[in-house]
Amino acid sequence: MDSETVVHNGGCHCRKVRWRVQAPTSVVASDCNCSDCFMRANTHFIVPAERFELLGDSEQFLTTYTFGTHTAKHTFCKVCGITSFYFPRSDPDGVAITFRCVDPGTLTHVEIQSFDGRNWESSQAKRRGKILPTEGPKCI
Repeated sequence: MDSETVVHNGGCHCRKVRWRVQAPTSVVASDCNCSDCFMRANTHFIVPAERFELLGDSEQFLTTYTFGTHTAKHTFCKVCGITSFYFPRSDPDGVAITFRCVDPGTLTHVEIQSFDGRNWESSQAKRRGKILPTEGPKCI
């Protein structure tokens, strides 16, 4: 999906956490059903970390939650509780942006694709184009 890359601004509900990110005007967002994303109804797109910038004194209003492998760093605002971005297990060099936390006016299109986070390992392998040993032909 080709589209112009622009600077998007965004943040949490109370606006204590603010950031900017360089990303296309049209994005593909993942609707993940892992236990965390499902409960939060988080739908996000991922950008390289160098395209993300936390603004002002936002850092002091963030707290982090981890679980499972502790690879993903789920950040949220200490004041309003919104996860406007986090550091995903699937792309540890990237930042997952909650598309609904982007300020209005710069995203022109969001295509939502399902991601089976409940079966994370096999879904991630498929996403990366790999076949797991438990998939495919079986040895008899």
